[in-house]
Amino acid sequence: MAARQNAARREREKKPFEPGPVSNLAAGAPKLDRLIHERLRLGMVSALSVNESLTFNELKKLLDTTDGNLSVHARKLEDAGYVACAKSFAGRMPRTDYRLTAAGGAHWSATSITWKRSSRPCGTGKGSFL
Repeated sequence: MAARQNAARREREKKPFEPGPVSNLAAGAPKLDRLIHERLRLGMVSALSVNESLTFNELKKLLDTTDGNLSVHARKLEDAGYVACAKSFAGRMPRTDYRLTAAGGAHWSATSITWKRSSRPCGTGKGSFL
């Protein structure tokens, strides 16, 4: 039995991979914006969409990430205009606050609507969102 399985596996490995045809559903799916759809950046925008602002430490704890990782991703969102950063001092400690900009909020709303539309079940029966 094991010999047949090994022979079948070897035969499959000899053939080059040829992707099948793209389904109509996948072809019509919206393209992901790689800037915002990376895991950490998506988490930041999502968290900021339901909070007026969050500090660097609050985001770091919420997203369970490192200082360096968070700062790099925050900078990318800031450069794109999706997130605004305000630096200040609380006593003698530096404090960095992040908030979602109007452009970031609009992009997040559009992304959320696209996800809702693309995740609807087909049909109009029970359990349908139509």
